[in-house]
Amino acid sequence: MSTPFDTVPDEAILEGRATDAYFERTRTTLEHAGRNPHVVAEVTADQFPTGEFEVFTGITDVATLFEGYDVDIDALPDGQLFDGGPVMRIEGSYLDFAALETSLLGFLSQPSGFATAALEARLAAPDSQVLSFGARHVHPTIAATVERAALLAGLDGFSHVAAGEVLERDPGGTMPHALMFCFGEGNQAEAWTAFDEAVAEDVPRVALVDTFWDEKSESLLAAETLGDELDGVRIDTTGSRRGDFRHIAREVRWELDARGHEDVDIFCSGGLTPESIRELRDVADGFGVGSHITGAPSVDFSLDIVEINEGSEDPSSSRTQSGDDGEPISKRGKLSGVKEVYRTPDGGHQVSLADREGPEDGDALLEPLIRDGEIVREFDLGEATERCLADADVVGFDESTD
Repeated sequence: MSTPFDTVPDEAILEGRATDAYFERTRTTLEHAGRNPHVVAEVTADQFPTGEFEVFTGITDVATLFEGYDVDIDALPDGQLFDGGPVMRIEGSYLDFAALETSLLGFLSQPSGFATAALEARLAAPDSQVLSFGARHVHPTIAATVERAALLAGLDGFSHVAAGEVLERDPGGTMPHALMFCFGEGNQAEAWTAFDEAVAEDVPRVALVDTFWDEKSESLLAAETLGDELDGVRIDTTGSRRGDFRHIAREVRWELDARGHEDVDIFCSGGLTPESIRELRDVADGFGVGSHITGAPSVDFSLDIVEINEGSEDPSSSRTQSGDDGEPISKRGKLSGVKEVYRTPDGGHQVSLADREGPEDGDALLEPLIRDGEIVREFDLGEATERCLADADVVGFDESTD
């Protein structure tokens, strides 16, 4: 099936055709053998806690994927941090969901990686404005996935227009170097003036100040040109000639203040990492973060059967309660048996068998998502963001990533 941008169509994902070939061959083999056992499968990254927390997201797409399939699913809430053990549990006849595994893992792995990296950037400058500038580094069909992950992790906004339409949020951003080139060297003031005259009043007047001359000279010219209308200057100096970025920002701040422009903010962008943001956060007011988010490694989730009931091979048979009748099972290197994960008041993440007593004062984290093919959970991005930031504080996420 040919599509304009060589993308897999939505219906292929929903129908289970966006799968690995060996799942199709597994289905053929099991149907030939008349086998379709009732199983419990878990999605995990690490079996045991390692002390390195990650953000869990992508669950809204998973719910859409499984709607209408005869399974029960429990999962962490959107935005919850996790460290080992299952993030999701699926119960049902194996062939009812086998072909969805590839898409399921993709829906979780990449967004969770984006959100974890975005949280690192957020906490590197908790009192500053931090925006997502990374959509240009990914296929445009997943731009909204990137920007939603960034918002979930607490970033203040993003730049992608179409993603804004999907997420019902206004994108941010002012001017690129291309605008400055179109006016030419020596005409920077004309470019900034034209921008001020043309764009809507609610768009911040942030002048790009590193195009032709040094950052200090262009910053002072922008302040002289736009006066009180100037909200800030953006320094996007290329890394190959940046030198001491902190010194550049401090120099610009000094010279602006010396001429009475204390209210002009300094915004930095261009290959920033949490480490470089920490170095700049006391001399800059805002940051645009791109490749650190979009270049984040996907969380290495896998789905494994952990309990099997060989006696329930009829797809119409009634569903059992996890752990009641099934036999624990696992591949080598994985942990058998249905499990639960808990958050303890001190920020601990603990894993135990679901039929055993959990830690004292621990809160079980897996919550119902799908029951008999119906979505039983509501999703709210704002609540997920609050959950993510609150949980990051509880578990000491910022300290664990230093």
